[in-house]
Amino acid sequence: MLEQFLIEHCSPTLASLKTANLFCYSYQKEDSLKEQVKLWNCQLAEKGVSVVILKERAEKALIYVYRPNKLQEDLDRRDTADFLTQYGYEAGFSLEQVLLHLQERFKNSDCFPHEIGLFLGYPLGDVVGFIENDGRNSKCSGCWKVYCNECEAIRMFRKFKKCQTVYKKLFQQGRSVLQLTVAV
Repeated sequence: MLEQFLIEHCSPTLASLKTANLFCYSYQKEDSLKEQVKLWNCQLAEKGVSVVILKERAEKALIYVYRPNKLQEDLDRRDTADFLTQYGYEAGFSLEQVLLHLQERFKNSDCFPHEIGLFLGYPLGDVVGFIENDGRNSKCSGCWKVYCNECEAIRMFRKFKKCQTVYKKLFQQGRSVLQLTVAV
């Protein structure tokens, strides 16, 4: 069941076009969910992809699928690292510590932590623009609301959409998530 969600919501990450994707997943048994996540981590690790549950509540889980190497690169950028200090992320945090802090931020808030866009590979300028404008006044929107480089964002949105369309078709034709995941 989780396989369909991975294709539908995470194909740009599986194709190594994007740092990460996020989706909400309904489940009946917590043990079963954790077992599925553990299984997918074992299978996708060899391809450079990890799966984490960011938040659980009322039989719904927020699942984060990411490429650790790409996420580390994104978070190591000086301007991104400086920005994240405003939200309690400290320089020198390991990737594991960063994700634990993000989970805590989700746990202690009813809404999405504003910095989540950086964990999904969104441009810092768009994340800052979203925060400063309370989500209004964007130039355009697609996977995220765009405040800076509109042309580049539109190009990326089209690329992600095409990837999703191709992955859905290949999945329907019998290819597995593992076969469709690009090793990096």
